[in-house]
Parts: sequence; structure tokens; C-alpha cells
Amino acid sequence: MEIRTKRASFMASSSQMATLVLLMGSVACGPLENAGGPIEAPLSREQALAGDNGLSINGLSINGLSINGLSINGLSINGLASADFSSWFAQDAALNAGVMQYVVKCAVPEGESRSYQDPSTGASYTWQGLLGLAPGWASGQRITEAEEQLVSACLAAHVNKYGMHVPLSVLGRTAQQQSIPYTAEELQSFPRREGCFFGNLFRSEGLFAGTDGAYLNDDESSPRACGLTTPQDAQGAQCSPLGHVGSCEAFCTLDPSGVFYTECTYNGRTYLPLTTRIRSEDVYSCGDGVCQFTESCGTGTQASSCLSDCGACE
Repeated sequence: MEIRTKRASFMASSSQMATLVLLMGSVACGPLENAGGPIEAPLSREQALAGDNGLSINGLSINGLSINGLSINGLSINGLASADFSSWFAQDAALNAGVMQYVVKCAVPEGESRSYQDPSTGASYTWQGLLGLAPGWASGQRITEAEEQLVSACLAAHVNKYGMHVPLSVLGRTAQQQSIPYTAEELQSFPRREGCFFGNLFRSEGLFAGTDGAYLNDDESSPRACGLTTPQDAQGAQCSPLGHVGSCEAFCTLDPSGVFYTECTYNGRTYLPLTTRIRSEDVYSCGDGVCQFTESCGTGTQASSCLSDCGACE
């Protein structure tokens, strides 16, 4: 059974910089020399896809991925080895390594990886590809607008408000308009329609999320929170800098299969989106006997005031 989880997201920092780039060497070009210890072996599909979203909101923000100083070499070894990339990476190596993990997973095909050795510390990093949404950029070409949109959408889809790892099914098409493969078993394992994600971080056009299908009921909550939410929470800044637009159906066009959206139009611009689904057990209900971290004490039956699970507030 193929269970696809994918993640990640980042935001362009300046309107003066029109294009954002992250750079690394493909397996075909050969990884950078590993002088800082053994490079992690490629994950199996099951390992790569299990519980693999959880990019923090900081990783999506201007601080998570600044484009200042990054040259337009695509995801190539030359770009990754540049002084500009090293300078950006060193600003917050732990955060930026996590961002790059998601960028590579989104942009680069399964079976390829990108490696980087931090010249200041000697630490080595290897990031695995999975979805192959941006094949041109992954091969070292300048990123296209379609690839910008899809990498942005993929990063947004993998942001978790709480920084948690929650299994996720991501559906849609690559920049070459090829459907991301999925199986009937995947749809059965991830039956809850969650959200649509779209935008363009590379051009500072913002990132947007919508709820796909039914909103959460007042007694429900989710450890994801950015796409599937209650109507009330959809009006707030639950996952800023992601903006919640309401229902996906109001802005997006479904594929004839009815499984994912093919385009979303918002603020007069049309984007290539990605669509997500989650497991039933990742939607919590007040009354199930467990006080989840997304629930609060109180006197009612709502997630924000759940007497039966969390008791009365003292």
C-alpha cells in the first residue's frame, strides 16, 4: 500500500527578489563529499511516507527561508556549494535543514537525494526526494512559475501549526501535469478530506489554505489545523502566514476524478494547488474520553470547552 505524505513550506522575503532558489546536487551528479560523518541511507517508501509532515510555521515564514543572496541555479550542486547558500543556511542551521528536507521532498523525484556539507561545522546533510513536483528545477534549470506554485503549495500543505508529525495524503499534479500516483488503499486509509493549498512564495504572492468538504464540528479538533478547521477558526489567523480562504469549492476546480483540485483562482490569479487528506483518527472529538492537546477544560461539549474529556477549569 502506498501512503503518501509530503511536507514543507517557506516564504520569499523581499519584493526586490523575484525568484527563490535552493540548490543541491542530484544523485546523478554525485553528492557532496561527506566529511562530517556517514550520510544517511535513503529511506524506504514506508519510512519516507509515515508521519512525514510537521514543518513548523517558522519554517514557512520569512525567517525560515530568505531568498537574499541565493543564485538561480536550480537544485544543483553548484548552487548548494555556493557561498550564498552557505551564508543563508548558517543563519539557523537546524531550522533551515528542516526547510530543505521539505523542499527536496516536494521538488525532487523519489529515488534521488540532495546533500550538503556545512563548511563552518563540517556537518553533513542528505535530503531525500519523493514527489518530483518540480522536475526542471530539480535537474538544475531555472524554476518555472508552475514549479514555484507547486513547491509553494507543497510546503504549505506540510506546515503543522503545532510542529507535529501527522500522516498525510497529498494529491494533485506535477508541473508536467502528471498526477501524483495514489491507490484506492491510500484513499481508504486517509478518508477525511482536509484541504487545498496554493500560492507562490517565490513571488511574494502569499500562501493560502482552504477547507475541502465539510468543516469541523464544534466538538471536533485536529492536530493539523491549517486546512481542516471550524468555520469560526477559519476566520482567524490560525496558521499565519497562511491565509485561510474558506471553502476550497469556492475557488478551486476539481479534477474529473473528484479526488483533487486542478487549479484555484484567488485575488485575480490562478494557481496550481495540492489537495490533502488525513486519517479519521487524526480528527479528535470531545466526548471520546481523552483530553487532547487541541481541547480545553470547561463546562460544555465543544473542543474549546470539553467537560467530559478535560474536566471543569479550576
